[in-house]
Amino acid sequence: MSRIGKAPIEIPAGVEVTVEGNLVRVKGPKGELSREIHPAMSITIENGALRVSRPSDEREHKALHGLTRTLIANMVEGVTKGYSKTLELVGTGYRAAKTGNQLTLSVGYSHPVVFNPPPGIEFQVPAPNQVIVAGIDKQLVGQVAADIRATRPPEPYLGKGIKYAGEHIRRKVGKAGK
Repeated sequence: MSRIGKAPIEIPAGVEVTVEGNLVRVKGPKGELSREIHPAMSITIENGALRVSRPSDEREHKALHGLTRTLIANMVEGVTKGYSKTLELVGTGYRAAKTGNQLTLSVGYSHPVVFNPPPGIEFQVPAPNQVIVAGIDKQLVGQVAADIRATRPPEPYLGKGIKYAGEHIRRKVGKAGK
């Protein structure tokens, strides 16, 4: 069995998991998530834990086994703790502001870049050069953070741009002088 797939998913207090065919619903204090899983995978709930099992040891089933277990575990963690990604704006005059629920970025273009959060995503701006993307869906939080970063990715010569907190930008040497 897959080492990841065979580990049970503990269901914390206050979290309700329902399985209807291929649809898994997880409801918790922060919200509700649902996801369709592959029809070959089967899910059982026993003793406050959730187990994912596969029908055979085929390569595809082994891969789906670990993936399915991880996706469900991320859903459980999302509705209990939530997820967040922190972005940093590096550059002179680069700043972020939150107006209503929109995020407005001034990152060196002739116009401000405005982001409307999709449902389930919240923007926080603790400092003018820092943005926190928070939500309960791990995939959606990461995708929105990647979309924001893509407006002005960090460049290797000066390091200016939008980067993840803790991300190291490999710097290049500029032109050699005579």
